[in-house]
Amino acid sequence: MKILQKILLMLALLLPLGVSAERIKDLASIQGVRDNQLIGYGLVVGLDGSGDQTTQTPFTVQSVISMLSNMGVNLPPTTTLQLKNVAAVTVTATLPPFARLGQTIDVTVSSVGNAKSLRGGTLVMAPLKGADGQVYAMAQGSLLVGGAGASSGGSKTQVNHLSVGIISGGATVERAVPTALGQGDSIMLNLNKMDFTTASRIAEAINQKFGADSAVPLDGRTVQVSAPSGNARVAFVSQMENVEVEPAAGAAKVIINARTGSVVMNQTVTLDDCAVSHGSLTVVIKTENTVSQPGMLSGGETEKVANSNIDIKASDGKILTLKRGVSLGDVVKSLNAIGATPQDLLVILQAMKSAGALHADLEII
Repeated sequence: MKILQKILLMLALLLPLGVSAERIKDLASIQGVRDNQLIGYGLVVGLDGSGDQTTQTPFTVQSVISMLSNMGVNLPPTTTLQLKNVAAVTVTATLPPFARLGQTIDVTVSSVGNAKSLRGGTLVMAPLKGADGQVYAMAQGSLLVGGAGASSGGSKTQVNHLSVGIISGGATVERAVPTALGQGDSIMLNLNKMDFTTASRIAEAINQKFGADSAVPLDGRTVQVSAPSGNARVAFVSQMENVEVEPAAGAAKVIINARTGSVVMNQTVTLDDCAVSHGSLTVVIKTENTVSQPGMLSGGETEKVANSNIDIKASDGKILTLKRGVSLGDVVKSLNAIGATPQDLLVILQAMKSAGALHADLEII
């Protein structure tokens, strides 16, 4: 029995794996359902002598005077403030879709001046505005700074950043952003990546699920979907998001990190016959097409088979030969085996691309 189980397991491992499908919610988003960025300016008080140096940051003093004036405290014009426990900061947040009045969102507080640390500080009420200049939230609360630092006798040590902190649930939504989800007789799906094949497959999957002519691809980025109105639209969108679609294979691309020598490629990268010589390295790629004749009883068809040889020679006479299909991975692996530098890889791949032998887009990071 155990032997039979082992045989079945081996057969299962030999079977080809199917292409995994993805949900529509992972491939596209609904037009109009989006985040909105908010930004504001404020003061952090209660610092332990680690605030802005007011002689170098006059805007901090002006902000303190303005805040005190709004609270009914009027200082003489000749007053000189020497502040150590106050820091001017920018406050940023992301307003999620369908956020309602009274809900709280997280905020990030970052120092604007030369404060040494925001640890232990409290953000004074600061309005957060959107791109239209309207106030959408009010932020206030105690900061949580993940870093730590200490200094003594001219020596200083620090872990992580001390000039940035967060306030969990530190802003209260004061204005809602209207969304057009329930308006009209259709919704628009915006693909995360432009691809005509994927857009067509999404439309076909939706039509199979909800009936013909339910979805129409408008272009490589947008799919128009007919949807019921009213409260039924939410249930419709929920079912539509979980429809699985097999996305199209991405464009052939090779990503090269010139600093580390890392080379990452996808499965659609192909090579043609070519010969590349760079310094003491020589790369020869040759493909010979043969015809495979199946047996009469197998019921198969005659197919062309590409037998490829890759020879890489160095000045010391070392030769590496790979008898496989034309694969860029084999070329890169062989170059690394004989000590090619990241710059060698970069130059060779660029030469292959210029000669038309490398069918892929090169992206250097």
